[in-house]
Amino acid sequence: MINSYKMASVARDVLLAPVYLYQGRKIKRDTVRLPEPNGERHGHIQLGKPTDTIANTENKTKQTLNLMIVGDSAAAGVGSQTQHEALVGNLMPILAQQSVINTQFANLAWSLQATTGHTSFDILRRLYVLPAPNHPIDVMVLSVGVNDTTSNVSVGKWQQQIEDIVAIAQRKFGVRQLIFLSLPPMAQMPAIPAPLNNFVGAKASMLDATLQQVCASNEGVTYMATDFPRMIEEHSKGMPIDIKVMFASDGFHPSSLMYGYWAQQLAELIVKLLNSSAAKLSRPAF
Repeated sequence: MINSYKMASVARDVLLAPVYLYQGRKIKRDTVRLPEPNGERHGHIQLGKPTDTIANTENKTKQTLNLMIVGDSAAAGVGSQTQHEALVGNLMPILAQQSVINTQFANLAWSLQATTGHTSFDILRRLYVLPAPNHPIDVMVLSVGVNDTTSNVSVGKWQQQIEDIVAIAQRKFGVRQLIFLSLPPMAQMPAIPAPLNNFVGAKASMLDATLQQVCASNEGVTYMATDFPRMIEEHSKGMPIDIKVMFASDGFHPSSLMYGYWAQQLAELIVKLLNSSAAKLSRPAF
């Protein structure tokens, strides 16, 4: 049986195709091109503050938490002035303060591998080119999908490339916990006018649903549904606000404010996953 709603949707998109094309070209022509922020793209943080010989001895027995953030312009921090205000700059201090991390690890080593405009294919190629790490990556965070949406990558190609990213991350980088961040609410981006925003938002939702399926079918892979309503609620404190504050001046990338809330939610998930891994390792075998 043919889905009448789907047929109507396809018919509407065909009729609106010239409008979509015009609006898409106008966005490319008029939207401000924000640069990637300056700042460190790798670092090493000593965790805890051992003050005596016993503490120092215990600290030496702990491992280093190796974390890598990979992806597109959002991972690169576009929309903020410096990396300190971006995702990685907000995330690392939060992680360094978590007791579960300080208990399990002596150091936190992190790196950022992200470039504006990168699609899932570009990220896959980057992972092939990067040298294998000396030590397995404990947590890898992936931000991908916006450029696949705007490039109109097919759902089938998207799924295959996400599956390939999972495979190479686990095989080559020894990733123990792989986190894919959900696609943003593209229909709400101020830079994308109606009716194009609904078309782009629908495509992003399709890719996001496929991403969830791939994550659910692979062990050690987690989909993080970014809680945008929570971000707005925490910022507004019950008062109505303009969603534009969550976006940068280009109306497309996250603002420094959103990066801060985003980092907090990501840190909570990382701690949860590390807690779960530690519990499994300490569970007695029968």
